[in-house]
Amino acid sequence: MRPFLLGLTGSIGMGKSTTARMFAEEGVPVWDADAVVHALYAKGGAAVAPVAQAFPGVALDGAIDRPRLREALACNKQSLSRLESIVHPLTAAAREAFIAAHAQADLILLDIPLLFETGANKLCDAVLVVSAPAEVQRARVLERGTMSSEQLDLILQRQLPDAQKRARADHVIETLTLEGTRAAVRELIARIRSQHA
Repeated sequence: MRPFLLGLTGSIGMGKSTTARMFAEEGVPVWDADAVVHALYAKGGAAVAPVAQAFPGVALDGAIDRPRLREALACNKQSLSRLESIVHPLTAAAREAFIAAHAQADLILLDIPLLFETGANKLCDAVLVVSAPAEVQRARVLERGTMSSEQLDLILQRQLPDAQKRARADHVIETLTLEGTRAAVRELIARIRSQHA
């Protein structure tokens, strides 16, 4: 029997990375789309040459320089879809390889920030959305000190609104406390395993 594929998504600051880590701590293999993209952009990564060719000047010391890439994308609306046409097939190949490598697992978590936006939800047997009230989300992101309120607003405009994600999810976990989140993760794993044993 093939593994049950659970897609995990949630807007920035909703506790997605923390929740994914909890699944990993419970022994569930976790495929992390962001980590894969970072590896593709790193020195020796499969995306470096094609991205550097499509966007001259974004490579630095054999890797893709993210600030330079962001600048290149900001200049042109079409450039994002050009970048996606390079990166998405490489990401999909990495995901397929991960699933094949964990074929004996009963459950695999696919941690994909833009799950609905990229249509990756169609690959999943079920979708889990992590969520928290908007004011909690904003406070969490701004506490990191890595972006301004304006930058956060820009990111939120690009992401599907939380309410729409929740409406399309099979499962929703509120990430207000670590204890509550961990309990919900354990309960969901047990429920999926009992239904698909």
